[in-house]
Amino acid sequence: MGKAGEMTIDDLRDLEGKEVAVTDWMVVSQERINLFAEASEDRQWIHLDQERAARESPYGATIAHGFLTLSMLSHLSRDMLQVEGVRLRVNYGLNRVRFPAAVRAGSRIRGRFSLLSAKEFSSGDESGVDLTLSVIMELEGSAKPCCVAEWIVRYYRFGA
Repeated sequence: MGKAGEMTIDDLRDLEGKEVAVTDWMVVSQERINLFAEASEDRQWIHLDQERAARESPYGATIAHGFLTLSMLSHLSRDMLQVEGVRLRVNYGLNRVRFPAAVRAGSRIRGRFSLLSAKEFSSGDESGVDLTLSVIMELEGSAKPCCVAEWIVRYYRFGA
C-alpha cells in the first residue's frame, strides 16, 4: 500500500480501522546489532558472538535484541502518513509489545501499520491527535512476525 497521501490532522479519523502503511524491507545487519549492543550496554553473547551463537543458540546464529527491533518503528514509520498542519510528532508510548520470532543477523524486516484509533487531546495551550496504531513487524521468510505492538503516536497541531 505504501504511504498514505497528504491529509490534514482532522482527516486521520477517517483512517480508523484501516491499514495505513506497509514499509519497504530493511536488513538488520550484524553491524547494526553490534552498535545497538554498545548503545544499550546489552552485550549478551547471543547478539555478538557469531561462533558461539552458531554452536549453542537455538537459532544457530546471532540475533537482534528485541528492543532493537522495536526501536526501528520510528525509522520504518517515518513516511507512514503525510499530515499537514502538524508541528510535531512524538512517540507517546506503547500499550503492548511481543517478540514472537527472533531476528537473525542479516534478516529483513518490514512494518505493517493499521490505525486503531485517532483521539483528540487538549492540554493547556496544546492540542492534537493521539493515534493508536497496531504494528506488525514482519520477518521475511517467517510465518511469525518478529514484533507485534500497539503504539501511540501524538501529533501536535500548529497554532493551538
